[in-house]
Amino acid sequence: MIILADAEARVVVRRAGREDVRDWCDRLLIVPGSRLAEEAIGTNAVGCAVEERRPFVVAGGEHYRENLRLFSARAVPVRHPVSGVIKGALALACRTEDGSVLMLPLVEEAAARIEARLGDDTTRQERLLLDRFLQTTRRSAAAVVCLNRDLLISNTLAGPLVSPADQPFLWDWASRVLAARDEYCGELRLAGDVVVQARCTTVREEEVVAGILIEMRPHSATLRCAGRTVRPHRPAGPSDDSPVPGRSAAAERVRRELAAVAQARRPILISGEPGTGKAFLARHLHERDGATGSVTVLETGQCRDDPRAWFERLRAGLTVQGTLVLRQIDELPVELASRAVGLVERVDGRMVRVIATARLADSDDGMTRLRDCFPARLQLPPLRQRAEDVADIARVLVRDLADRSPPPRLEPATLQNFMGQVWPGNVRELRAVLSSALLRSARRDIAIEHLPPEYRAAPIKHRLTSLQRVEREALLNALDDSGGNKQAAAELLGIARSTLYRKIRILGIDGRCLSG
Repeated sequence: MIILADAEARVVVRRAGREDVRDWCDRLLIVPGSRLAEEAIGTNAVGCAVEERRPFVVAGGEHYRENLRLFSARAVPVRHPVSGVIKGALALACRTEDGSVLMLPLVEEAAARIEARLGDDTTRQERLLLDRFLQTTRRSAAAVVCLNRDLLISNTLAGPLVSPADQPFLWDWASRVLAARDEYCGELRLAGDVVVQARCTTVREEEVVAGILIEMRPHSATLRCAGRTVRPHRPAGPSDDSPVPGRSAAAERVRRELAAVAQARRPILISGEPGTGKAFLARHLHERDGATGSVTVLETGQCRDDPRAWFERLRAGLTVQGTLVLRQIDELPVELASRAVGLVERVDGRMVRVIATARLADSDDGMTRLRDCFPARLQLPPLRQRAEDVADIARVLVRDLADRSPPPRLEPATLQNFMGQVWPGNVRELRAVLSSALLRSARRDIAIEHLPPEYRAAPIKHRLTSLQRVEREALLNALDDSGGNKQAAAELLGIARSTLYRKIRILGIDGRCLSG
């Protein structure tokens, strides 16, 4: 019996030479459209080959389902010859007593022929990209990566540096540095605190742009490009368990400032838009020092119903060993904030660490004296200003949300989509989207179709020029600074309100983009 399945281990074709075998398969629902994934029917060759991404043999009693134990099967994953993405699996099954050691080589040969046919069907752009990749790897001793929006090809030297999951980040980075040129040389920060020197070039034939070629050399090396020598420096990068994942300059700054404020026992103010992770970092600071005692959280909203009771809880919290977190102090009534100043100023940092969160680090709202009680400051940037970090953050969130190990992978198209979204709700919004997608994907790799409907459309950000992206960010910042008031935003930008409305429409800024 021969089975051809897709990337979700769903049967596409089933062929059996004997009628009794066909009838038996029908009774077991091994028919086109049925799923043979491991989580659906337990251990089986097709499901394991797709899940493990390697040839798999399951014989007799190794099957999870008892009614499959009369058979032995050999399955081999089928990969796209250019991208290396698993497209499905091919399996050959027979009664256990009829098994042969020749079955696996036969299936491997058949799978290789399918992959060759897939290669024949590649587009002109993919062939151009593959040809440039092969030409470069024959003459270059560097780690080489070729990519476009949908695929990534790498040589052996690039294997330890990048993976298919890095494709969205590399594509976004390369698209930015090559926006006004065909070649760029400079420093590239990869995941895992790896910094390389990169030569990045556009792959084109006449007017046909196929993709981008990146040659990478170790951090210690120098690189000649366009008549100049590039000598790198090594910035600090995140560790696997960093509370601030990402490789952008903004993420590096936050990690550096976090390390600095963690050393002191002085009151800390963490500012940033809703959903940027202020409360999470407050708890991290408590756990980072191995601090004794508990974490007490005081919500500003609680003071509206009973200001006196809230103030007494503040007084009590400042006498208990541990960490006291005051959330959203910029929403405190001015009178209550003034009374809180006297308590916070006298706090003994050796016994209790006080951490406050606020939307803004500085503001003329009558809260200046209270903010001044927090000499250590940490400002978290919104997610829309950290597009190159979104893929790293998303992978960490999936790892935390998933109930299995290894966690489901995020398909490159999904990550590319994420990097173009605006994320007005920041990390909290991204986490909610991933939580929903995990449920829809049924623990499989997360594709575009698993996202909530409003996130599936291609983000307009990817259809803008570099100048338009800068213009769009300036408009968003002005709308943020004006609290969503379009007249005030237009005045900040020095343009007419009618011009602002026209720009909002052209640049794809809608209600979700306004953090109000």
